[in-house]
Amino acid sequence: MTFDDFRRRADIVRRIPLEIVLTYRGATRDRNDRAKWHSEQGPLSVTGAKFTNWHRNTGGGGAIDLVMHLAGVDCGAAVTWLEQHLGAQHAAVRPSAVGSSSNSSQNASAPRPLRLPVPDDRKLARVRRYLIRERALAAHLLEPLIEAGKVYADGQANAVFLMVVGKANRPIGAELRGTGKRPWRGMAPGSRKDRGYFWVGTKGSHRIILCESAIDAISCFQLLDDCVCISTSGARPDAPWLRALIARRYKISCGFDRDAPGELAADDMIALHPSIHRLRPPAHDWNDALKAGL
Repeated sequence: MTFDDFRRRADIVRRIPLEIVLTYRGATRDRNDRAKWHSEQGPLSVTGAKFTNWHRNTGGGGAIDLVMHLAGVDCGAAVTWLEQHLGAQHAAVRPSAVGSSSNSSQNASAPRPLRLPVPDDRKLARVRRYLIRERALAAHLLEPLIEAGKVYADGQANAVFLMVVGKANRPIGAELRGTGKRPWRGMAPGSRKDRGYFWVGTKGSHRIILCESAIDAISCFQLLDDCVCISTSGARPDAPWLRALIARRYKISCGFDRDAPGELAADDMIALHPSIHRLRPPAHDWNDALKAGL
């Protein structure tokens, strides 16, 4: 591939609105500040095609820079990720058009239809191997989740963690985790993580631990037992469903990562909900603690 070929590919995906990239990767817009997003790298300020991470003193412009920042990959990997997961069709949406009028604002806020990845049992062995060997998740915990359809493999050999709502466990989205050499994470298009979550644990337990991802939730349950571990799909301080759990008098702990974004989100959560207690993982996150045997 020549440099001109790569530049043409980059010019197409660079125009994908940052809001689309952030939503796909599981970020959420702040309820009080429309320019602020809570992402996997902490809070971001977004203005048009520009973004700034004030806590990390960095920023950039365009979808490529954003993916490089969020995923920690180089430019080539960011272009490939955008092509594979969002594609050129999203580049036709002009960032300036989002919210530029009352009609476009309504369209932007309208929920997208949920598109869950199609299960592919041929890739399940690879996903199972990744979760057990590389993530140290116990087979006796993982197999019931697979049998129940809460964890499965898609056609790209991604691990899919189903997010549900209500006693009927109605699907409302999914966390996706790549199992290749270049790790990445995202959300199924149309996921409504403000309505539900991925969870694992002991039914009937009144102890709830909030974690930043599905893998962390499984890891936390494996380490602590006799609890319910819930993924907030990112370091989110005030998921709408949290109030209902508090009202039911669960003993809730915030188990976000032991890093700056996790600490900031935990502080915000406890300020909003003083009944919640901080529970730091023994390592950077619960999966790191599990792998280290802590």
